[in-house]
Amino acid sequence: MAEARRTRIIIVEDDAEIRDLTRLILQKEPGLFVAGSFANGEDFLKAWPTIEADVVLMDIGMPGRNGIECVAEAKPMRASSLFLITTVFENPAYIFQALCAGASGYLLKNTGARQLVEAIHQLVEGGSPMSPAIARLVVDSFQSRTRERIADHDLTPREKELIDGLAQGLMYKEIAERMGCATGTIKVHIRNVYDKLQVSSRHEAVKKVYPGKG
Repeated sequence: MAEARRTRIIIVEDDAEIRDLTRLILQKEPGLFVAGSFANGEDFLKAWPTIEADVVLMDIGMPGRNGIECVAEAKPMRASSLFLITTVFENPAYIFQALCAGASGYLLKNTGARQLVEAIHQLVEGGSPMSPAIARLVVDSFQSRTRERIADHDLTPREKELIDGLAQGLMYKEIAERMGCATGTIKVHIRNVYDKLQVSSRHEAVKKVYPGKG
C-alpha cells in the first residue's frame, strides 16, 4: 500500500527562534514535511518559482517585503498553494489586507503547537483557520459594515447626491444640471431610489434618508 503523501510546508519568519521552533514542531508530525524556511520575504519570493509547497506559513512583520506583499505576489503564481498568516498583529486592517491578498487563514503567534498543526490540516481540507480573537474581529467588522450598509439604504454615491438635491428642494432639471446628466436619466435614478427605499414620493424618500427633514 502506497504511503500517503505528506503536506509540504514552507516557513517564512524573520525570528530565528520562532522559525526553528515551528520547524521542530512540524517535523514531529507524520503527515507534515517542512520543505524549506526563509528569514525574509525577498529570499522567499526569489525561491518561490523553484520550490513546491502545499502550505506556506507567512509572518507579516519582516524587514523589506512584508508578508502581505509576499502573499499578494506569490499566490497568483501558484493558486493551489495555501497561505496561512502567523503573526502578532490583531489589527483588522492587516487581517483584511492579508485575506484580500490571498491568505486562507490567520493565526496569532500565541497559538499552541497542537492548534497550529490542526490549523494546517484544516487548511488542507478546505477550511480557513483563524485564532478565536481574529475570528471575532472578522465577525464584528462584517456586522459593522452590514449595519453601515443598512443605514445607507444601499444607495450609490450618485443616488445619495440625488437625494441631497431632493432634500434641498431642487427640481429634477436643476439636479440634472448639477449632476451633469439628462433630466430623463434623473427620473430613472429616482425610480430606482424609490424602489430601494420602498417609498413613492420625494417627501417620503427624503424623510427616510434624513429623518429630520422632509
